[in-house]
Amino acid sequence: MFKNLETFKLVYETRSFSKTAELLFLVQPTVSSQIKQLEADLKTQLFIRNGRREVVSTPEADLLYQKAVQILDDWQALEQKLDKHKNQQFSYTIGSSHTFASYLLPNLFQAIYLKFPNIRFKIKMMNSLEVLNALEHHEINLGFIEKPINSKNIIRTTLISDQLVLAGDINQGPWLVREATSGVYYYTKQYIEENNINEPTIEIQNNGIISQLLKQGFGCSIISKRAVEKIPYQKLSEKYIRDFYLIQRKEEQSEHFNYFINYIKRYFQELKKDH
Repeated sequence: MFKNLETFKLVYETRSFSKTAELLFLVQPTVSSQIKQLEADLKTQLFIRNGRREVVSTPEADLLYQKAVQILDDWQALEQKLDKHKNQQFSYTIGSSHTFASYLLPNLFQAIYLKFPNIRFKIKMMNSLEVLNALEHHEINLGFIEKPINSKNIIRTTLISDQLVLAGDINQGPWLVREATSGVYYYTKQYIEENNINEPTIEIQNNGIISQLLKQGFGCSIISKRAVEKIPYQKLSEKYIRDFYLIQRKEEQSEHFNYFINYIKRYFQELKKDH
């Protein structure tokens, strides 16, 4: 279509099929064929031959010319922009809370790495509050958290829900809990208070260590259902369904960064459809 529009534009400007063929280094029958194809696509006549050489435009051609110039200019600008993005290197640092980093980020990262080969990534694993603080201090470009915290300078977008469960044996060993600034601590504290539990607790600032201890039959903990492979667990009520969030700064970002963020949002929209 674009090739035919370019040919049409030259025929309209030169009023000559033969001159257009010379300018495009084509034979005249090829020019005629492209114009006929365009006329067939649009179901309208664009040019009237008046004698052997003179070409007269139809009112439809006059209208199409105005639009074609704009379309071709926009297309050229887009090609230049895409070419610039393709050759330009970007560097983004991502901060992620523990559960998201362990169970959702690996698949997401593979997808964005293939989609954006010109981005150099750095990933930092922290708890939710640390991610927020790092974003506010421009230490990272975007973050994934599991705690609904707010800030006046931050945009928070809900990505996907996460069911929490009671994993391990509540009769064997202590409660394994995350630090107070982590996303899951609120739910752990809520469960312990609601059930008047007085068992000893051990604070562990790492989900991987908690999971390994639970697999070895040591202790119990409130953790994501995504983390209970080979670990006995009890399903909890809807009160223990939380959300994972994407956070970014409100300040104006580059066009490339906005495109990158929108791709992540679409990724999770599709993921929710599949589940």
